[in-house]
Amino acid sequence: MNRVVVTGLGVCAAPGKNAADFALGLTSNVSSIGPLTEIRTEGLTTLIAGQVKNFDPAAYFESNQLALLDRCAQFALVAAREAIAQSGLEFRNSGLGARTAAILGSGAGGQSTQDDNYYRVYGQHAKRLHPFTIPRLMINAPCSHITMEHGITGTSFVIASACSSANHAIGTAFQMVRAGIVDAAVTGGTEAVLTFGTIRGWEALRVMAPDTCRPFSVDRRGMVLGEGAAIMVLETRDAAMKRGAEILAEIVGFGATSDAGDIVNPAVEGCSGAIAACLKDAGLNPTDVDYVNAHGTGTAANDVTETKAIHKVFGDHAMKLAVSSTKSIHGHALGAAGAVELAATIQGMRGGFIPPTLNFTTADPQCDLDYVPNEARAKRIDVAISNSFAFGGHNAVVAVRRA
Repeated sequence: MNRVVVTGLGVCAAPGKNAADFALGLTSNVSSIGPLTEIRTEGLTTLIAGQVKNFDPAAYFESNQLALLDRCAQFALVAAREAIAQSGLEFRNSGLGARTAAILGSGAGGQSTQDDNYYRVYGQHAKRLHPFTIPRLMINAPCSHITMEHGITGTSFVIASACSSANHAIGTAFQMVRAGIVDAAVTGGTEAVLTFGTIRGWEALRVMAPDTCRPFSVDRRGMVLGEGAAIMVLETRDAAMKRGAEILAEIVGFGATSDAGDIVNPAVEGCSGAIAACLKDAGLNPTDVDYVNAHGTGTAANDVTETKAIHKVFGDHAMKLAVSSTKSIHGHALGAAGAVELAATIQGMRGGFIPPTLNFTTADPQCDLDYVPNEARAKRIDVAISNSFAFGGHNAVVAVRRA
């Protein structure tokens, strides 16, 4: 089997609209969660989010292209351009395009388009909608636009498994490159759910924090929504070495399970099973792992369940692990969360730091690990895992090794 490496990384998220600014945001010890400013908030009780602020679509797209792009697709294209440029790969007219997969994760697709058009139909009683309404809101649209812009003609599709979507996408792309089914893959996740209707739906679940996201703290009050995209280019290590490409990290394992239990409440067995399966796939011992980028939503159920799952898999080594939730920095990007958090993990590996869990106060007595509270920590990371545990009981974990 092929060894699989990351040779391109692009990010457009709340801490930064490119990978370098994103890395700076992870080490600034300042959360990017703040007051909602990009949408109308009258009628909402949730007034905070991890927004991609001052994002000007006109700076990235011509007007004729922009007419086809929901905010979800815009983020994906911006991140993909950066990742592909850094990789140095050329897909169009090179033969590589047909041997490259494009696999993205997204939990909801074009919510801005859907929300705007529902308002026009039900609120304004509009007789006609924009002719590109369906092409804009399709959940597969961001992936399709990436293939069209870059000439990728191999396998392409979007995976939707709620908050595990991006990790499932990255894991599937990794498996395809490792098995030789494709030579390269463009993968990651994108999400843009900060719309009035979507937020109202989340409010109904009673899981939204009114102040900020403080994972693993005894006074945590819930999750905070975020938005954005992270895209990475995967290829075989041999191909990357042969052409002298910079290797950012090596993906070494992927594990996934289903709880087959409750639609919203996580299960220790499902979460721990995915972590264990990932380590087995990677050929890693629990003691090999230095850092866990936790799912860490800041909800009462998730944080305790994830802590128990980490203890179950890592045993005594759990107390030696650094564990942090970067959702405290950028919010919960739902279907893009796994990609944004893997990007944070890779940037930490490259920069010699562990991203912090911000807003941390006093640990929940049932959350007893080293959560890297409030300040980024200078430390070499050789091996890390990134957890995603979704509504519906979909669990997906990716393991990476320092290049």
